Amino acid sequence: MVETSPLELVGRAVDLASSYGAEQCDAFANAQTESTVSIRLGEIEKLIEATSRSLGLRVITGGRTAVCSTSDFTDAAFEQFVADTVELAAISAPDEFAGLPEPESLASKGADSLQLYDERIEILSLDERINVARSCEAAALSFDSRITNSEGASLSTSIGEVALANSRGFAASYPATSISLSTEALADDKDGKKRNAWWFSAERNLRSLMDPETLGRIAAQRAVDQLGARKTETKRVPVIFEPMMAARLAGDVAGCATGGALYRGATFLAGRVGELIASPLVNVVDDPTLPARAGSRPFDGEGVSARRNVLFEEGRFAGFLFDCYTARRMDSKTTGSAQRGVASLPEPGPANLIFEPGATAAEDIVADTTEGLLVTALMGFGFNPTTGDYSRGVGGFWIENGAIAYPVAEANISGNISSMLADVDAVGSDLSWFGSTAAPTIRISQMTVSGV
Repeated sequence: MVETSPLELVGRAVDLASSYGAEQCDAFANAQTESTVSIRLGEIEKLIEATSRSLGLRVITGGRTAVCSTSDFTDAAFEQFVADTVELAAISAPDEFAGLPEPESLASKGADSLQLYDERIEILSLDERINVARSCEAAALSFDSRITNSEGASLSTSIGEVALANSRGFAASYPATSISLSTEALADDKDGKKRNAWWFSAERNLRSLMDPETLGRIAAQRAVDQLGARKTETKRVPVIFEPMMAARLAGDVAGCATGGALYRGATFLAGRVGELIASPLVNVVDDPTLPARAGSRPFDGEGVSARRNVLFEEGRFAGFLFDCYTARRMDSKTTGSAQRGVASLPEPGPANLIFEPGATAAEDIVADTTEGLLVTALMGFGFNPTTGDYSRGVGGFWIENGAIAYPVAEANISGNISSMLADVDAVGSDLSWFGSTAAPTIRISQMTVSGV
């Protein structure tokens, strides 16, 4: 028996919903095979392989919306699922802003140029997967005698297809693969404390994945570097964010630059479009059209054409990311930024978020810092998106006279995100990707650093 493709499933769902009286509807389907191999201390700890198919249906009638999902595609069950969704929409509360995208905004190009699928992942054997994870952990364990334990190494892959159709004539799908590798190493400190560090690589294709031995050595080096970490005094000094931490900072800012945050009144960026908020060194974009990147896609969760959106240009806030619903609420237009799960309504968010690099080498940023903190770990969730107040636990390294002096633990940094962006005085050339987010080293000229 030939399995129905995701594209056929979404088309069938839309046709059925329309025949049952839905004024507008769209269906989103995801079919994938996921595999995970985990190794710990050289032995296989976990082998998982799972195949799934699921579909979400959104029905909009008279502004009344219902979203339901299913993984049962037998004829009777599927027909009942569609009928139930249409019935639920009829009894939900109306919302004047609910609706599908306008036809002219729907995508017309496919995914061929985006390089979202790698056949090499499909044919990667179990032995090859095991060897990648095992060699990654082995490289970490053999890096230094002070690496005494491991939380293991894991290699995960996903092979699948995404499909979307709506009652305005849009129907499209694209295949997609992903592969990720991670490991965590533990080192023994003199006082018996364990210092742990991890590293990862996540890509669309196998050729872009970080070499497993290199990844293992990075994790081990980061653990060893934290040996002897101590608290520091409270003072205001420059704070340098390494690329991974800068990527997390960019993610916090991007979360405030969405239509959802705007209409809920939960962003410090409200009313500030066109305003010079950040340093001229700050350039942040969201670009789902980049080939082979983790967040790339030909269309968003509503079928709108993917496009590059600028969030900050030379420090000036350029605008918010919208899906259709939040755009209508704010009298704006969709930016093709809808994210979608099979069981949820679309919500705007970034796809490939990039804090664009500068021209300064990362080592020169450190060398140019008389005294300050290099942040290599962030802990906690001390960020208020409405006010911009920012306070996070951190780990990293104290800098004295342009050089690393000692590792720091149990510290805290605090400030306000607006002033932090305005005080960016150095941006590195070392752009690094972490899944679907990329950033270089950045320096903020002044923040409060305190011991905990």
